[in-house]
Amino acid sequence: MGKGGEAKIAAAGKDAGAELTTSKLTKYTWAEVQRHRTPEDAWVVYQNKVFDVSNWYEHPGGAVIFTHAGDDMTDIFAAFHAPGSHNMMKQFLIGELIPESVEHKDDHQRAFEKAYRDLRSKLVMLGMFKSSMGFYAYKCISQMGMWALAMVMMAKSDSTLVHVAAALLMGLFFQQCGWLAHEFLHHQVFRKRKHGDWAGLFWGNLMQGFSVQWWKNKHNGHHAVPNLHNSTAQSQDGDPDIDTMPLLAWSLKQAQSYRELRDDGKDSPFVKFMIRHQAFFYFPILLLARLSWLNESFKVAYGLGAATENAALEMKAKGLQYPISEKVLLAIHHAWVFAFASGYGSFSILYSIAIYLTVTASSGFFLAVVFGLGHNGMETYDAATRPDFWKLQVTTTRNITGGHGIPQAFVDWFCGGLQYQVDHHLFPTLPRHNLPKTHELVKSFCNAWDVKYHEADLVDGTIEVLKHLDKVADQFVLDFVLDGPTM
Repeated sequence: MGKGGEAKIAAAGKDAGAELTTSKLTKYTWAEVQRHRTPEDAWVVYQNKVFDVSNWYEHPGGAVIFTHAGDDMTDIFAAFHAPGSHNMMKQFLIGELIPESVEHKDDHQRAFEKAYRDLRSKLVMLGMFKSSMGFYAYKCISQMGMWALAMVMMAKSDSTLVHVAAALLMGLFFQQCGWLAHEFLHHQVFRKRKHGDWAGLFWGNLMQGFSVQWWKNKHNGHHAVPNLHNSTAQSQDGDPDIDTMPLLAWSLKQAQSYRELRDDGKDSPFVKFMIRHQAFFYFPILLLARLSWLNESFKVAYGLGAATENAALEMKAKGLQYPISEKVLLAIHHAWVFAFASGYGSFSILYSIAIYLTVTASSGFFLAVVFGLGHNGMETYDAATRPDFWKLQVTTTRNITGGHGIPQAFVDWFCGGLQYQVDHHLFPTLPRHNLPKTHELVKSFCNAWDVKYHEADLVDGTIEVLKHLDKVADQFVLDFVLDGPTM
């Protein structure tokens, strides 16, 4: 057990409200902090205090805390935690950072960081983090209405056209469930986190078929370090959402990352083929995305494995937060989906499979096209050289607007709040209905501080993503040719 785990045991029973101060604190340089970047040896900085959280898998948010090992977590901590949560950190306090040792920050950068922290305080004062129960009651009721309509269409009609329409409607229902589960599990709606978790279990496990534990590990890690590559093979400070090799590569470094897994240090024929043609495979992969997510959710809920090393370590050390609910609700989900796809037992096997695949492929596409536009084709960084919190979130993220004949009202409904992806990443606990007002303040702030802020409509954004995939493929092929054997 590392010092973090030992500190947790030693601190049991101590006053959780004590201030994060001690009479004598060891002074550490930024270089010293950066040497502790793995889960087994993890130091983090919060408000210039240094904490040893090594092996702290009991962290309420899970293994996401290790995404900032060897780094400053001040702003991502504020983005995800309720006021007063920092009191839990006092048990891990080991010293104080020497501010002057942070050589990559000048006076302008420090002023910029103070300014965006002040903006967050302003949003709190304006009540932007308060949710509307009426809005979410409407969203939940309308969602269940969509589900009921699809179920009735499949039960009452003998028309293949109606069955396909019902399947597509169910696929859209699954997509919209994703947005609701996303909001409840980001704790945008309820003050008590367990209430958000319960709602997440309903909309996630029961209605959508996605494990809450699987989603939290993957999505919280993504929020903490969007579009970041791991700093080392042992580190867990990279974004799991861009861990798409060997199917897709979002940078040349990522395209070459599988070389270290082979004894000869070369790209496999499969990797060469996929990366060279990745722009063509992008949409077919989106159609299969939900199948992958269902598989990973099932494995996590039933203890059959995990997609990432971070998730595997979290499950081994911590286990499921809701072990019975996760399993039971996922089983019920697959039971009612089977009933729906089989026409309640009246369809042939092949017809049922066709309906199921229509539901699953359309849902995967509807989901992935939104969050794919949110980040794909934007900046990528190495975790060890990441920019500050604000610039990281803004430069790796794209907002979605109306355009090319697609009205903004449809975009707002279809994207479920993630059309304001930049603003959501900066303030993940801020409710969907307050994002438009927040967006104007964020855009003004970015303009004032000359920070790149990108928006595109659904058509232009998709073109940008495909062009980026082509660009990476061209770089990959060129690098392969230049480094390849001479004939």
